[in-house]
Amino acid sequence: MLIETSRFGRLEVDDQRLLTFPEGILGFPNNRSYALVQTGENSGFYWLQAVDRPELAFVVCDPRLFVADYRVPVRREELSSLGVEEPEEAQVFVIVNKVDDLLTGNLQGPLVVNVATREGKQLVLSDKRYSTRHPLMRLPSKQPMGQTA
Repeated sequence: MLIETSRFGRLEVDDQRLLTFPEGILGFPNNRSYALVQTGENSGFYWLQAVDRPELAFVVCDPRLFVADYRVPVRREELSSLGVEEPEEAQVFVIVNKVDDLLTGNLQGPLVVNVATREGKQLVLSDKRYSTRHPLMRLPSKQPMGQTA
């Protein structure tokens, strides 16, 4: 499928990389179709690009790359609404934000995707161990040209 993006121009996206969020994502209830675009060959970050809105895209990642013990406390009925019987049948992503030189993840609003159907849902967790701006990693500082660290 060809989609228009404001960041990358026109992109050819494999149908296997298309995700549907029937209820949308918080703040964007009318945007339900997204393409999962890899940012680099060995990168754990992806762009979640809205299919029908070129300027709407989120950086997402698997939170367990940065928070090894992160677990989404999902109720069985929430999994069932996605057609998932076991948690292993789902992929979890979090939306990433850049705050100064820090990348943070919204661990309170994970995106849970049924791997088989590629249908997802954003959950809102009440677990206070996690925040909407959980630190993931600090970006390397840029050295001015001609200087070495």
